[in-house]
Amino acid sequence: MPGEYLGHLPVHDPLFEYLSKEIYPQLGSDCREGIRVFKTTGSNAVYVYEDRLTNQRVVGKFFYSERMQDWELAGRRLDREYRNINEFRSYLDESIHYVARVLGRNDELNRLLVVEYCFGEGLDSVILRSINEHNDALLFDKLKALAYFLATVHNRSARPAGVDFDEICRYYHLMLNNLLSLLSPEEKGYFETLCGKWHENGVMWEDQEVLVHGDATPANFFFGDDLHVISFDMERVRRTDRLFDVGRIAAELQHFFARTTGNKYAAEPFIGHFLWEYSCHFPDRDRAFAHITKRVPFYMGMNFLRIARNDYLDHEYRRKLIEEAKICLQRIE
Repeated sequence: MPGEYLGHLPVHDPLFEYLSKEIYPQLGSDCREGIRVFKTTGSNAVYVYEDRLTNQRVVGKFFYSERMQDWELAGRRLDREYRNINEFRSYLDESIHYVARVLGRNDELNRLLVVEYCFGEGLDSVILRSINEHNDALLFDKLKALAYFLATVHNRSARPAGVDFDEICRYYHLMLNNLLSLLSPEEKGYFETLCGKWHENGVMWEDQEVLVHGDATPANFFFGDDLHVISFDMERVRRTDRLFDVGRIAAELQHFFARTTGNKYAAEPFIGHFLWEYSCHFPDRDRAFAHITKRVPFYMGMNFLRIARNDYLDHEYRRKLIEEAKICLQRIE
């Protein structure tokens, strides 16, 4: 199921007219039997609409909602994601890699963006299935595909401009400031000191700026057959260090294994495999791998801090994430 079933979209709703006349004809549907509505999980106002006759689905994301009641800001966010999707797609070979395409946008309908509904198995599901079924090959194969996907976008979008590590450090400090209820002043100061040491390390400034997904969490990647990867939710796409994506995937892998099995070390073969597969898309694989592994502890540590912000996690586990962040960040050479 695409989410929580809410019922049928009333035919007198302006949204019904828009979907039936502007969106569904692109998919060969006319909605004459009505449209079902599903609410997706997550923090945004995102819904799935399904034509009752053909079962064709589309995704509608409302940027103006109860959570976002600033009309102008919602418009800017809609513009940004619309541009991001089109730019991200421009770097992909769609026979292998795919990003859900825009079917339409309607500013009058609460800053609405409509995109394709894509089918596939999410990386979060793949990780859990690999763990529960003791099927390492499954996860190894899908991480190889994901590495190929990310390396393709990163390498094709690279610019001569170097990474602005100051911007990354600002994001790091934002993560710290969201954890004040869990950190003592001394501990926060220690994390700031660690960041300063990484800031002084020249290796963090050496890479080129690339286009990144910006929210490379397991829920945002689906897999088809072989190397086929599908992605969506392009609101946080930006130009920055490639390890903003790569380090997030690595941290998420350790987080999934630690939380599911209680053994963080069980993730190490998969993290190493992912980084090695990513490195193969460079002229000198060994050199690329060495450069990435020098920098990735910072990005993993930063992402453990990001995950620790989630208050649906219990206090003890959030503290474990903070301690794991320290371990990573202490690997400064």
